[in-house]
Amino acid sequence: MNNRYSKGIIYCLLATISWGAMFPVMTDALQYMDPFNFTTIRYSIAGLAFAIILASREGIDGFTLKGERWVLAWLFGTLGFAGFGFLVFLGQRMAGASGALTASIMMATMPMLGLLTVWLLKKNRPHVSTFGFILMSFAGVLMVITNGNIEEVINSPLNMTANLLLITGALCWVLYTVGGSYFPDWSPVRYTTMTTLLGMISVIAIDIILIFNGKIAAPTLPAISIVTPHLLYMALVAGLLAVLCWNIGNKIITPTNGVLFMDIVPVTAFIVSALSGVVPSTIQLGGAGITASALILNNLNQRKLAKAKLSLNKMVPGQS
Repeated sequence: MNNRYSKGIIYCLLATISWGAMFPVMTDALQYMDPFNFTTIRYSIAGLAFAIILASREGIDGFTLKGERWVLAWLFGTLGFAGFGFLVFLGQRMAGASGALTASIMMATMPMLGLLTVWLLKKNRPHVSTFGFILMSFAGVLMVITNGNIEEVINSPLNMTANLLLITGALCWVLYTVGGSYFPDWSPVRYTTMTTLLGMISVIAIDIILIFNGKIAAPTLPAISIVTPHLLYMALVAGLLAVLCWNIGNKIITPTNGVLFMDIVPVTAFIVSALSGVVPSTIQLGGAGITASALILNNLNQRKLAKAKLSLNKMVPGQS
């Protein structure tokens, strides 16, 4: 293994470990501030940091939207930051003590959700075998969120709502990630920065509407003071550092290999949660293992299918 590939692995590990730890961090933060105000402040900090990086790398031209598909960029930014930030952490808070574990497992389903999304948007239908792994992945998720008691979850509107919010939030992030393919001429830093800044229009607007309608209270200075360490971690570590490490790492080892590191997210969340007193049950650990196995097996299957297709193309000249 060469040094460059080793660096790619380290970058992906740093990103996924950072993302895994963010759910236990949010468990504590959500005791003092609602997910809407927290997300607004978090992405305000992250957006400023990304803007500084873009300005230093691409100058003022990096912010130019003339002739660009800025409405589409705003839509993906809204999905990625308002959709993911609001829905996932609202779902986590509603899920209670086990919310961090459930949310982290939902993140591990993103590669599978991505296959379905690409099928819908790009008309690129997954192989039949892939659907088996998708079902296997969601079976694992079901074990984690129900802890073996499906009837209780079905009969609990609160739990059902929390789980729907989590899976919808995960889907929002998948759509945001796929959105990068619609801007092939934008660098990863520019796509991240511009969608963050445009998405913040929606984030702030939703937050203000909720405050004025009395749905949430305006953030107070004491509350902001208490969650400042959480905000800095979520904005600069789980946000800025993790995204940059993820982009760099995937560029080195390719997304096919990088996607396997999504398994680190629930593993990290489980470890941090256990250290803070929230120990997953045997059934939840088994469900996490099933979801992780589905991700790995699907990755190996995709490699096999790609190799077979390449061999076929060599045998049939002109086949694309």
